[in-house]
Amino acid sequence: MTSEEIRAFLSHGTRTAKLATSGPSGQPHVMPVWFALDGEELVFTTWGDSVKGRNLRRDPRAAIVVDEEVAPYAFVHIRGHVTLSEDLDELLRFATAIGGRYMGADQAEEFGRRNAVPGELLVPPPSRSCNRDSRRRWRLRRGGNEPLITRRRRPVRGDPRGAKR
Repeated sequence: MTSEEIRAFLSHGTRTAKLATSGPSGQPHVMPVWFALDGEELVFTTWGDSVKGRNLRRDPRAAIVVDEEVAPYAFVHIRGHVTLSEDLDELLRFATAIGGRYMGADQAEEFGRRNAVPGELLVPPPSRSCNRDSRRRWRLRRGGNEPLITRRRRPVRGDPRGAKR
């Protein structure tokens, strides 16, 4: 994806990011987070004493994935070292933007004020990013157009939408 395509993908709708951090003994910890974009940077907030906040204070290495959960299953993956900020003015600005995105413009200010408090952390993104359109990732071809390996999804029993997994 180009930079413009990444920005459009991350800005689309209300996709959540999945944040991976490392626990004290190295175990992985993955949690969904709401985010906003600041130019080409993904920014989110978290309570400083939450598991993810404690993990990031101890070890700033993190990975974030934002994915499209329907075909064509594209995603953006960001990994590296995060920085943490407790600047209340910046927290208010981004918490309000995040609230507007996920809660609606009518609740953005209330969400921003509730979350821009001492103890909350503003987390700018890790330093390296990569992405892949999963259509390219999951299709390997030989010769002409015959698929050598394709990833197929099977319907889930009892799924009222007939979704494929």
